[in-house]
Amino acid sequence: MSEFLSKDKVAVQTSAATPHDDSPSQSSKHNGANACEVDSSSEEVPADQIEKKKKGFLAYFTTKEFYIILILGQVLAITNTATSTFSTLLSQKGTSIPAFQTFFNYVLLNLIFTPYTMYRYGIKGWFQMVMKHGWKYIILAFCDVEGNYFIVLAYRYTTMLSAQLINFWAIAVVVTLSFLFLRVRYHITQVLGILICIGGMGVLIASDHITGTNGGDVTSGNQLKGDLFALLGATFYGLANTGEEYFVSTQPVYEVLGQMAFFGMIINGAQAGIFDRASFRTATWNSEIGGYLTGYTLCLAFFYCMAPLLFRLSSAAFFNISLLTMNFWGVIIGIKVFHYTIHFMYPIAFVLIIVGQLIYFLGRRVLGEARKPWLGKNQERGVSGLFTARRIIDTSAVESNRNPNSTTNDPLASHTSPV
Repeated sequence: MSEFLSKDKVAVQTSAATPHDDSPSQSSKHNGANACEVDSSSEEVPADQIEKKKKGFLAYFTTKEFYIILILGQVLAITNTATSTFSTLLSQKGTSIPAFQTFFNYVLLNLIFTPYTMYRYGIKGWFQMVMKHGWKYIILAFCDVEGNYFIVLAYRYTTMLSAQLINFWAIAVVVTLSFLFLRVRYHITQVLGILICIGGMGVLIASDHITGTNGGDVTSGNQLKGDLFALLGATFYGLANTGEEYFVSTQPVYEVLGQMAFFGMIINGAQAGIFDRASFRTATWNSEIGGYLTGYTLCLAFFYCMAPLLFRLSSAAFFNISLLTMNFWGVIIGIKVFHYTIHFMYPIAFVLIIVGQLIYFLGRRVLGEARKPWLGKNQERGVSGLFTARRIIDTSAVESNRNPNSTTNDPLASHTSPV
């Protein structure tokens, strides 16, 4: 148990991989490569030096990165709530096609990121990447597609209360996988923060139960089926989130999203063709439905584009606890769209979840969760891209070389990464 709650433990790699950035060309063009070479004979590396410039239990709260991830987490929660709203509007109009409606999202992402990846790598380089890493992205895409499918399917059979309770399983899956396979060691405040966030979600669920919004006329047999679907969907979400955090820390975002969308489009299309044929024939089709599908696709695509940035700067665990505020934002939207009435416990629950997120980062150093343990002590195995610790380290090293007498108190002040 003491290992699970150890402070800021970062694994030391015995061998360093060749530095690379968000470019297919991994050569000497990397500006900060020479400045950030890891000296195996020295215990202190540039990453340690950066983190020593700001000390104290509240060190991470003095960085702009903390406020970025806090706001970005809520932007993602609101965006995901918007997709749920469009799904509800589609269902109310008699169009329930859970697999098919997500298909357009994968098509859009594929059209954006796959051609760009080919442009950056070249056709030959793209094929080589697919042959070498394609099987990994197939697994990632499969988990993502099935997570979307089974969670939506669960709401057909079970109550919202049951589905939301089971969805906590995604957090447990992420924490367990990160601990076992990515060597993440959680600080006691992180565990406490997660528990407080879960407590806040419990208050939301309790308020829904009191007001009767989680009811449902379902038989025990169907509810059990729905609970199993929700459990399966949450498991796939946990697998997909953890995998995506790993991939976007080691590869360019455009490669990860392009490959996930490419294979996700194929998997999702086949699944829609098999399971959504009857629903597709009986669905309502008009301009209003087209507008809802367009809104759903655009919101979901935006969500997919922003999520990797949060995975890089924070973690899959923080990503999942940020999404716990979805219920609150859903009620805010529902007041205008579906004429919901807000319960007095909702603001209390929202505050609890936000406080839990603040506690989650107590005791963090200035690089926070951007410093990934599986990338090496100086992040030498990681990609140098937007919102990565590697980019922060490289930029700080370049600035130090340009102005060796600089005494700036903010090592992150010059972190201006191009997209």
